[in-house]
Amino acid sequence: MDVALRLAASQEPWTRYSAMKYLIGMPDSDPDLAAAKDAMLIHPLVSGLMTDLKDWPGEVLSSHKSAKQPFHKLAFLADIGVMQDDSNMPFILGKVMEHVSAEGLVQLPTCIPEHYGGTGERTWAWAACDAPVLLYSLAKMGRWSDPQVRKGVDYLLGIVRENGWGCSVSKELGSFRGPGRKEDPCPYVNLYMLRLLSLFEEHIDGPEALTAINCLLDLWERSLVAHPYIFYMGTDFRKLKAPFIWYDILHLTEALSHYPAALDDARFSDMLGQINSKSVGEGAFIPESVWQAWKGWDFGQSKIPSSWLGLLIARINMRVADHAARRKN
Repeated sequence: MDVALRLAASQEPWTRYSAMKYLIGMPDSDPDLAAAKDAMLIHPLVSGLMTDLKDWPGEVLSSHKSAKQPFHKLAFLADIGVMQDDSNMPFILGKVMEHVSAEGLVQLPTCIPEHYGGTGERTWAWAACDAPVLLYSLAKMGRWSDPQVRKGVDYLLGIVRENGWGCSVSKELGSFRGPGRKEDPCPYVNLYMLRLLSLFEEHIDGPEALTAINCLLDLWERSLVAHPYIFYMGTDFRKLKAPFIWYDILHLTEALSHYPAALDDARFSDMLGQINSKSVGEGAFIPESVWQAWKGWDFGQSKIPSSWLGLLIARINMRVADHAARRKN
C-alpha cells in the first residue's frame, strides 16, 4: 500500500489528518479532512494537552530540555495542525501573549541561580532556546502576520552572528548563558530558528537562514570533534525520536528540509539516508528513544512502528522528491 494512503488510514487522528492534508493534498474544504481534524481535536490526548495549557505558563522554567515544558506542548499542537481559532486555543494563546517583552518575544517565568550568573529570583524573561519555539508555535497556528510576532522575528534576525545564533537571553537574566564558549553558535537555537523562518517565504533564501544551514551542516560534518554548548551528535542524537523537543537527527533534518540550500547539500542527504535506512518496511519506523512524558502516545514506545514518526519522515521525503522534480523541470 502507498505510504500516504496507509498513514491516512491511521488509528491516530493527528497522523490521519496530517497525511490527508500534507501527503495526499486534500483541501481544507474536504469534509473527510474536516472530520479527521474534528476527531483529532476531541481525542483525549490532544484535549488533555489543551487542558494542561490552560494553566499557562505553569511552573517556573527549569530545564529547556524537559519534554514536560508547556512551550513544547504548544509547539506539538502547532505541528499536528491545531490553529489559533480551534477549541480552547483563543484562551490559551491569550494567556501566552500576556507577557511579551519590548523585543516582541514571549516571556516565561524563569529563575536562574546567582552562581550561574542569574539573580536567583523568579522573573519573566526569554532565552534564545525558548523564544523561537514560541514564535514558531504562534506563527504556525496562524499568527504569522501578528505585529508582535513579526517584531519578535525581526529582533531575532538582528542578533544572528557570522557563525549563526549564539546563546542569548533577556536582560532580566543577567549574565547567564549556557555551558560553552561565548563565541560558539548554539545548535538548538539555530535549528529552531530554521523552523521559525521556514514559515516566512521571504526568509527561505535569506542570509540568516543560510548562515544557520551552514552552521548545522558543518556541525554534522565535524560531529566527532565539534560539540558547542555540549550538543553532541553521537549515538543518542542519531536515534529516531518524536515529538520534536530537543536536538536530534530527525528534528534537525526536519528543520533543514524546508530549504533548497540544504536539500542540495550532500551532508543533508547523508543525514536523511541514515534515517531512511532504519525503515522496517513500507515507510514504517519504530521509535528508538522515548520521551517518558509522552509515553501515552504512539511514539511514546519503542516496540512497534509509530504512525506519527512515519508521517514525519514521509513529509521530509516528499519535500526532497518535490525539490528534485522542480529542479528537473
